[in-house]
Amino acid sequence: MPDQTPMDASPSDLELLSAVDDVIDRASTHLVSEQADDGHWSYELEADVTIPAEYVILNHFLGEIDDATEQKLARYIRRIQGSDGGWPLFPDGEANASASIKAYLALKMVGDDIDAPHMQHARANILALGGLPASNVFTRIMLAFFGLIPQSALPVMRVEIMFAPRWFPMHTEKVSYWSRTVMVPLLVLTALRATAKNPRNVRLDELMPADPVARRFRLHNPTGHWLGSSLIALDALARPFERLIPRWITNKAIARAMDFVTLRLNGEDGLGGIFPAMANALMAFRVLGYPADDPRVLIARKAIDKLLKFDGDEAYCQPCLSPIWDTGLASLALLESSRENVPASIQRACDWLVGRQITNVVGDYRSRRPGITPGGWAFQYRNDYYPDVDDTAVVVMALHRAGAERYRDAISRATDWVLGMQSANGGWGAFDADNEHYALNHIPFADHGALLDPPTSDVTARCLGMLVQLGYDRSHPAVRQAIEFLKREQESDGSWFGRWGTNYVYGTWSVLSALNAAGEDLDQPYIQRAADWLESRQQANGGWGESCESYWPERRHLTCAPLPSQTSWAVLALMAAGRVDSDTVRRGIVYLVRTRSDESGWQERLYNAVGFARVFYLRYHGYAKYFPVLALSRYRNLTHSNSKRTAYGI
Repeated sequence: MPDQTPMDASPSDLELLSAVDDVIDRASTHLVSEQADDGHWSYELEADVTIPAEYVILNHFLGEIDDATEQKLARYIRRIQGSDGGWPLFPDGEANASASIKAYLALKMVGDDIDAPHMQHARANILALGGLPASNVFTRIMLAFFGLIPQSALPVMRVEIMFAPRWFPMHTEKVSYWSRTVMVPLLVLTALRATAKNPRNVRLDELMPADPVARRFRLHNPTGHWLGSSLIALDALARPFERLIPRWITNKAIARAMDFVTLRLNGEDGLGGIFPAMANALMAFRVLGYPADDPRVLIARKAIDKLLKFDGDEAYCQPCLSPIWDTGLASLALLESSRENVPASIQRACDWLVGRQITNVVGDYRSRRPGITPGGWAFQYRNDYYPDVDDTAVVVMALHRAGAERYRDAISRATDWVLGMQSANGGWGAFDADNEHYALNHIPFADHGALLDPPTSDVTARCLGMLVQLGYDRSHPAVRQAIEFLKREQESDGSWFGRWGTNYVYGTWSVLSALNAAGEDLDQPYIQRAADWLESRQQANGGWGESCESYWPERRHLTCAPLPSQTSWAVLALMAAGRVDSDTVRRGIVYLVRTRSDESGWQERLYNAVGFARVFYLRYHGYAKYFPVLALSRYRNLTHSNSKRTAYGI
C-alpha cells in the first residue's frame, strides 16, 4: 500500500530526484499503455447517483425495461448509498434530497422491497430532508411525468419561448449551452404534459410528509434575492393565463423546438454530448409518436447507451465522455516527462486531435460572435455545435509543443477562434462569449443555479496560457485584458475560484501557471499572496485535499483527505509562483512519490471536479493518471534548470 504517513523523515535530494525519475518512468509507461490504438485517451467520468438512477427512470418512462442492465445499475446505486441512508452529491458529503429521491425511485422500479433495510433507511432520510416537496425543479418535472406530484408543483415553463425575440428577457440564446440543450426538449415534454409509461405502476406515496403544511410544493427562490421572490409571485399570476394560449401556437413552437433538437442530434454522441439532453430528446421523440425504429430514435438511444460503464456485476451511467480533454492533458503530461523530442505516442495523439477539430460547423456561439470562423474542439468525441474554449486551449498547447510547424494550420484556426470568443470583460467562458444575463439566475426554473456560462478564472487562465505559449505578449490587447480580468477575480485570501475543478486549489493553479508563462513578476504581492494561501492549505502528510463543500461560501475552508490530482495542482502552482525550491513543494513531491502504488498507480476515491457548484460533482478517473506525471516532471525539469519559469501555459 502507498505510504500516507506524516513526513517525519525526508529523503536526501539525490534520493528524492532518483525516486522522482523512477516514478515518472513507471507512471508514463503506464499512461502510454492505456492509449487507444488510434492515439487517444478516454477515461471514465463518474457523477453522483442521479445519472444511473435517471437511466433506470428513463427506461420506465419509455416502457422499455432492461432488467439485466438495470439490476447492475441497482447494485451500484446500493453500494454508494450513504451511511445516513441517503445519497450525497459526492463521497462523504451530506445526503441530497433530489439525488436520494431519484435513487429510491430507481431501486423501487427494479423491484427492491420498500421494507428492505436499505430502503427503510433511505426513506427515513428522505422524509427527514422534507420528502418529495424538498426536491428541486428538475426532479419535480420527472415526478410530475410519472403522476407522482401535481403539475402545480412546477414553475410555468412555456415552449412558446422558442418564438421570443432576442431582446426578450428570457431567450434560449441567453442561457448556457447545457441549459439550452436540456431545456428545449424538456419544454416540449412539459407542453405535451408528458405521461410516463411506468409499466410497473410505481408510486412514491410513502415519501410524502405526514404534516399537511409540509406537503405543500412551494417554489424555491434560487438566490434569496428580492427579484427571485418577485418572479415567484409573477409565476403564480401567469399560471391562470396559460390556458388562453392557442394550441396552434404551442404546436408551432413544439415544431420549432424539435427542429432545434434534430439539427443538433449529433449522431451517436448525442444532443449536446450530455446525458440529460439526450434523455429529454429521446423522451420527446417518443411522446410525439415517433416509432421505435425511426432513425432519430435509434441514434438517440445509442448515444445514451454508449455512456454505460460495466464493471463485473455493476454498472453506472456516465454524464458524458471526455476524450478530447483526457487526450490533451495526457499528451501535455507525457511531453513534459519525455526525454525524447516528441514520442511516437504523442504524435499519434496529436494527429488524432487534429482530425477532431471542428472546422465546418458554425455552432451556437455565433449568436454572440457571428463573424468568427470555426476552429475549436469539443469536450466529447463529437459535439460540433458546442466547441469548448477550455479544451481548445489545452489542445493547442499540446499541438504547439508537439510540432508547431506540423500543426500550424490547426493551431492558427483555433487561435483565431479563441481570440474571437473573448468576452468584453477580458475573460473567457467555456462555450459562449458574454453569457452574463445574471437576472435569469433568479427565475424559479433556475433553482439549480447553473443556467449561465460567464467568464471564469480557470478558463481565462487556460486561454492566456495558450496565447503566451504561442508568443503573444502584453502588447496584444487580449493578453493585457486577460491579465487584468484575473487580477480582478482574485479572492481576498489570495486564491482564485475554480469553476470546472475542485476548487480554489484548481483555480489558483490555473491562474498562476498562466501568469508565470506570461512573464509576470513573481515577486508581486498578489502572486505571493496566492502562494502563501496554497502553502497554508498543505496537510501534515504533504498533500492537498479541498472538500467539494468549499463551493458553499460558509464552508469554503473545509478540507478532505489529500488527492493526488489536487496535490499536483498545488505543487504546479507553487512552482509557477517561483517556489520550486521551497520545503512545501518538496513535501508535496515526496507525497506524490510515496502514494503511487505499482499495482494500482495513484488512487482517488473522492471527487475532483464540478459540473455545477452545489448541484453536480464529478470524478475524472484520468486526473490521478496524468496530473501527477505533469507535476513530477515539471519539478524534475525546473530543478535541473537555472530558471524558475516555464515557457508553457499549463
